[in-house]
Amino acid sequence: MTEKDWVKSFIGDFEKQLRKTNETVRVVDGHRLSYANEVLTYDNNHKPDKQNSIGYETDILVYGQIDDNTWKPWVVIETKLGSVTTHDAITCSQKAQTHKYVHPFLRYGILIGNRESFPLPGRLFRHGQHFDFMLSWKSFKADKREMKKFIEVVNDEIQASRTLDEILYNSRSKSRERFTSLHRPLRLSK
Repeated sequence: MTEKDWVKSFIGDFEKQLRKTNETVRVVDGHRLSYANEVLTYDNNHKPDKQNSIGYETDILVYGQIDDNTWKPWVVIETKLGSVTTHDAITCSQKAQTHKYVHPFLRYGILIGNRESFPLPGRLFRHGQHFDFMLSWKSFKADKREMKKFIEVVNDEIQASRTLDEILYNSRSKSRERFTSLHRPLRLSK
């Protein structure tokens, strides 16, 4: 089974589960998401005139449908089957970083399927510094506990993305929430 086939095997159920808590959530596989916007020319008012957007294909994109014509990316999930090499960890983490340059509120993670009884590999912790979450399933299909954890983590990440978006783009609003601390805990589960 390929990674693309694997993702297609569960993405429908995954979206259905997420939509139970948020009707605007959409999930797609193989969607291109910008990681760079290049300004080619400016007009005489010093505003970008011509731009070029460059994107990577995402394995899983979770986004919010704002209205009929507008959506916002919330979470990207890289997928791997069986094992993750050092090169995979570095490359996927770098993709996360470049996507976050363009979408600073975006949350990014990795899901590894068919890990059998092996834990997340140490190289992923060492080289995956731009991941917000990492998950693995013992088989191709998540058991109930694994799926529950997956949905819980992604819902938390959607909320984190929406909160960061609010903080970044409404910081001058008088009615904004006023935060006085930030703490990014490390939570692990077996």
